[in-house]
Amino acid sequence: MSEEIRVGPHKLTRFERARIIGARALQISLGAPILIELPPSMSDPIDIALAELDDDTLPMTLRRTLPDKSHQDIALSSLLKSRVL
Repeated sequence: MSEEIRVGPHKLTRFERARIIGARALQISLGAPILIELPPSMSDPIDIALAELDDDTLPMTLRRTLPDKSHQDIALSSLLKSRVL
């Protein structure tokens, strides 16, 4: 996997963010292990997925595909490093 992002923007798009949060929330609701320490009051899978994404603990890879079927696999952590806070 290349370090240089050649396909798409150098940050996570709002659509990719929504897809990742939804997929991770589904995993959590089906019993996947939680990757961060949670406060006792947090139990909603979407809130947990948001907290994991904000903490940069998700070991996920994003695949960006162009119309000509070429693609690039990008580590989620590299997209989160380039976001503007």
